[in-house]
Amino acid sequence: MTFDPGPTAATLLRLRRERQLLTSLTNGPQTEEQGAAVQQALAELVGATPPAGFKIGATGSRMQAYLGVSAPIGGFIRAEDMHHGHADLRFAETIRPGVECEVAVRLAQDLPPGPCTLDQAMAATGDFFAAIELVENRYGDLKVLGTPALVADQMYHVAAVIGASGDWRSLDIGALTGRITIAGGASDQGITTDLLGHPLNGLAWLASSPLAAAFGGLKAGQVVLLGSVTPPIWLEGPAQITVSFPPLPPVTLTLR
Repeated sequence: MTFDPGPTAATLLRLRRERQLLTSLTNGPQTEEQGAAVQQALAELVGATPPAGFKIGATGSRMQAYLGVSAPIGGFIRAEDMHHGHADLRFAETIRPGVECEVAVRLAQDLPPGPCTLDQAMAATGDFFAAIELVENRYGDLKVLGTPALVADQMYHVAAVIGASGDWRSLDIGALTGRITIAGGASDQGITTDLLGHPLNGLAWLASSPLAAAFGGLKAGQVVLLGSVTPPIWLEGPAQITVSFPPLPPVTLTLR
């Protein structure tokens, strides 16, 4: 029987709009390819084709251990959910929100779907910058849901804040230390080496993934979040968040 991603995409959108947790998916995706098809159908429903970019989750060993997965998972980003330098959003409009300490790129050229090397990913990268990803723990038991459902639902994604690039090619971007700080509260730090050995390995992974194939490849101008060097910091209320990867310019997020 041919899998129809449309009903599952409609269910995911309804749950978000009704602010309900995703605990199970009747007749949902059973493979990563089916999950990617659902995600592409969801992008169609929210007017995000082509998307402004993508996020990649679970590229770091700490994140994989935290989530109980062994491989990255990607998700599309809508243009209206991409903020530059700073974002001012409402805490009350999120579902169990958290924030992550990320690096990201803007593509200078297309990466067609299919095998991709680190050198090819490097050549396609135009800008490299610090980023914050705003995520939601909108799930029930992850073992019950399974990885295809996380793929279908954009892997926790809500929004992104991206920074300015600077002269990143003079830096060792494979060994940058990033720090996330909640004003008056928690902080954590990590290093980009933890992102699959080099952060642009994540971009190469995405280009070769079923998700990129479902969207017709990666396009010049799209932004790709390459993963968090720390586990998410879950927020109990309004907060001010800063992420920095010196010497890259920092980014900030206010949840009111």
